[in-house]
Amino acid sequence: MIKTDKAYRTAVRRLKDDDAHLSAKREALVHEGLSDEQIDRVLEAEVSFHLQLREEVEWYDSVRRGDFQTVTNLQEVGRLLIALRIARGVSQRDLAARLDVHESLVSRDERHEYYGITLQRAQEIIDALSGRIEIVMHPPTEGRELVGAGFS
Repeated sequence: MIKTDKAYRTAVRRLKDDDAHLSAKREALVHEGLSDEQIDRVLEAEVSFHLQLREEVEWYDSVRRGDFQTVTNLQEVGRLLIALRIARGVSQRDLAARLDVHESLVSRDERHEYYGITLQRAQEIIDALSGRIEIVMHPPTEGRELVGAGFS
């Protein structure tokens, strides 16, 4: 996952380089007489990595514009916190200063996508970034019953 402008710029450069590299490699393989199927097999891993990097760049572009995907479970909150920081144009260093913590803590937390943080800590991050969160709980689908914890 791309989390900084520096990593983003590196990824964009890498995509351009990869485009040229893959094109040249494909052309060389054609000249060697390989079929399209054989060429696809040879390039499969590189193309897969390239597509993954492109998805990460597109994700970073979308969150910088403030386009957030809907979170469907609380395990995705960490990624959303990172997206909020990026959308606000705040560096990890600046977020650390706003939270009054060392930059290495923010870097480590983001590396692990805030795995295991408390709700209080998540709210502190949201507040530091002037964000707002809405939680919508959907009832179980028809025919499914919840038992226990006050449900029957």
